[in-house]
Amino acid sequence: MNIPDGILCSKTHEWVLEENGCATIGLTDWAVEQLGDIVFIELPEVGTTFNKEEVFSTIESVKAASEIYMPISGEVIEVNEQLINSPELINDDAFSAWLIKVKPQDFQQDSQGLLEYNDYKDEVE
Repeated sequence: MNIPDGILCSKTHEWVLEENGCATIGLTDWAVEQLGDIVFIELPEVGTTFNKEEVFSTIESVKAASEIYMPISGEVIEVNEQLINSPELINDDAFSAWLIKVKPQDFQQDSQGLLEYNDYKDEVE
């Protein structure tokens, strides 16, 4: 698994990668492992704005249904349409199967409290 440089993780198991004013958001590999085989994901509509820690998605696996929380505040500018018909792609690679891309409201402020990937892994293991 290829973990992108600069990735930040929330304590609720989402990752975010900010590049050129755009933040890509997905589920961490640890969360995907805990969920098991993913069978359904509900993603928000482009143009929807969410606050940090607000639920933006629901995911279902063979084990459970879970809510997915925004690691930062922002407006959804793109949704990974592939996942709607093939949610199992998240199981293949949690970091390439991003969920949404957002235009952050204040990335510097919102990213405080997020963990670098290695620190996140230390916390969950």
